[in-house]
Amino acid sequence: MSTLTKQDTFSSLFTAAPKNFESVRKLAEESFLAQDIPAPKAEEYKFTNIGKKLEQSIVNYSAALPIEVTIDQVKSALFEGFEGNVLVFSNGKFLPELSSSIESVEISLISAKPELALGTIAKPGKDAFTALNQATFEDGIFISVPKKTQIEKPILLLSFNQANQGQVIQPRVWIEAGDFSEVTFLDQSISLGESSYFLNKVVEVKGGINTQIRYYRLQNEGKNVIEVSNFETDIQQDARFTSVNISLSGDLVRNNLTLNLLGSNSEGNMYGIYLLNGKTHVDNHTNVDHTIPHAESNELYKGILADQSRGVFNGKIFVRQDAQKTNAFQQNNNILLSEEAIVNTKPQLEIWADDVKCSHGCTVGQLDEEALFYLQARGIDKVQAKGLLLYAFAGEVLEKIEEESFHNYCVSLIQERLGSKF
Repeated sequence: MSTLTKQDTFSSLFTAAPKNFESVRKLAEESFLAQDIPAPKAEEYKFTNIGKKLEQSIVNYSAALPIEVTIDQVKSALFEGFEGNVLVFSNGKFLPELSSSIESVEISLISAKPELALGTIAKPGKDAFTALNQATFEDGIFISVPKKTQIEKPILLLSFNQANQGQVIQPRVWIEAGDFSEVTFLDQSISLGESSYFLNKVVEVKGGINTQIRYYRLQNEGKNVIEVSNFETDIQQDARFTSVNISLSGDLVRNNLTLNLLGSNSEGNMYGIYLLNGKTHVDNHTNVDHTIPHAESNELYKGILADQSRGVFNGKIFVRQDAQKTNAFQQNNNILLSEEAIVNTKPQLEIWADDVKCSHGCTVGQLDEEALFYLQARGIDKVQAKGLLLYAFAGEVLEKIEEESFHNYCVSLIQERLGSKF
């Protein structure tokens, strides 16, 4: 098999790229060509050989065209008890005719915002796939919450994806929340079909002073989907940002999540659960950058891995020299249910300030046999007891989801997977 090259594989995407944001696209293309598809020796992709996976699955990429989505499909996709706003997408394209009109919130296509500072939060120079998205994405969605506005109902970003093997879907999302605003986003993608396509998503979030932003994401793509997600957030003074990322399915999934704390008394919370079976490979790379004194970050990721699945966690916390009085905490815990399951975990701290409270740690182990025996001794069969223990392990992350209907939906999915439902 010939070696994968960036020019050959993605040439059709560059050729067909829209002309809007031409200078921004050109810089991103140059950045992508300079970085190349990450090689096995690339430190940031050390345990995730995405170049090999792309080469095995796909020879030449072309952009996936939108598919028809009906109102009945949208309704059937909504989880029980959901009462909120819905923004619908087809292969990354925003469908306003099937979407809610949200009072006080500005929603438009990115192409209608030529002044938008694309790539100033999720910078193309940081990751090759961010650069690829910026250079070649068709269009995206711009969401702006005005100052002093509280959006009481959650906003669901509901994506329907269906593509042929060798096609790429590139969603692009820009979210900004004005000072003293509050908003909750739910993010769910639904795969229609079982083909192997490449989903390359970029989300940029800009939070103002004293904003409250919550972003909950469920990754449950088809088992043959290759996905890279670059999600980056800037928050300012007195702001609070919370993300929960739940990964359940896919062939290879790489999540790059970066949080930049740019103001004093800001708080960032990043939580995740990856529940893997088969040969699913999920790699979570997180970065928290403390740049200003008196800020706090909390990070907890948990993994449950069965069969021949593989999980990767690489979390970095940066505390800059001026960021005194920083509190930063990071933990990654994993349970392996099979001798063939593998996890690679690497929590990291880089501290240049001296008046801080920071900690990090990781654990990799198996199910507690004593606890399992205890439950069985009280009349619970082994499968049910095992499921209950695993759900208790995952529950610490799930309880961070404050939106009730989405929380209940995710709980139901995980309980069903673990066999912990009564």
